[in-house]
Amino acid sequence: MAYSLMKIPTSVLHNQLAFVSREGSARSSVPISHNRTRSRSFPIVSMSATPVQTFLEKSAPSNQNLPLMVNACTGKMGKAVIQAAQAAGLHVVPVSFGLEEESGKTFQIGGNEFFVHGPSDRESVLASVLDKYPNLVVVDYTAPTAVNGNAELYCKVGVPFVMGTTGGDRELLHKTVEDSKVYAVISPQMGKQVVAFLAAMEIMAEQFPGAFSGYSLQVLESHQASKADVSGTAKAVISCFNKLGVSFNMDEIQLTRDPKEQLEMVGVPEEHLSGHAFHMYHLTSPDETVSFEFQHNVCGRSIYAEGTVDAALFLAKKIESKDQKRIYNMIDVLREGNMR
Repeated sequence: MAYSLMKIPTSVLHNQLAFVSREGSARSSVPISHNRTRSRSFPIVSMSATPVQTFLEKSAPSNQNLPLMVNACTGKMGKAVIQAAQAAGLHVVPVSFGLEEESGKTFQIGGNEFFVHGPSDRESVLASVLDKYPNLVVVDYTAPTAVNGNAELYCKVGVPFVMGTTGGDRELLHKTVEDSKVYAVISPQMGKQVVAFLAAMEIMAEQFPGAFSGYSLQVLESHQASKADVSGTAKAVISCFNKLGVSFNMDEIQLTRDPKEQLEMVGVPEEHLSGHAFHMYHLTSPDETVSFEFQHNVCGRSIYAEGTVDAALFLAKKIESKDQKRIYNMIDVLREGNMR
């Protein structure tokens, strides 16, 4: 469901962003705070030495469609992906990697039990899971600091994966996968419709370079307080605007992670303060007589979970066909028509 983020005259936006409440009453201009609530630190995906074979044997289904291993299963995205995968008929492996304090514990998610492993023997245990499920695909929704270490683990063991986690060294991430020849879908944005919008922006930037030369740009992105990094989607859209001739640096993005600001000024519904992605891009001509607004507001996580499941199904198809290409993104998934 989309919610209106901006409904105010262009003049109000000249120097700073201003917002209106959902009821439509005007609010005064308020600069967005750059203070961010620190999210919990997530270690590199890892496991304890606890034997996994027995637990897997107890839960192994007689009819395994596509086995999916969702890491950080206790996180909000992990839970959403598990529910979407189960609804799509995939078999979600009852094992996940998590925090040290979760190690050795069992969690009830989506009607099934999941055994979580902590920091030790992660390589040998992942190899054991792959041996049990040869066509395994891993889904990663951990933390920015874990991205590169996790990718190295998956590539070393030889497990194809969908990397939905943002952040990390993206250049190193791609190089790690390229060197290992492991199949992977890597995308900072898994929402299919949002990706389609990004693709349209890329096409516009490619075909009409410099179309917005001289225009000024203001960008606001609002996410739940637990999101530690800047939106990868916002960065991708800004990159397109740069190609269109707009001068804008990534450090000029106005972030808000303050629930009070989000509720009262951005217009985020209260029930979605813990899970939303609101983006607004405002372009103004040099003489301020022309303005353009682009926005995409997402409440909840189902759009990302559904896209992740489509990406896993897409990846399994590419592996089965022994496709020469190994690294894909969500635009590749959309082009193939893999939208259920």
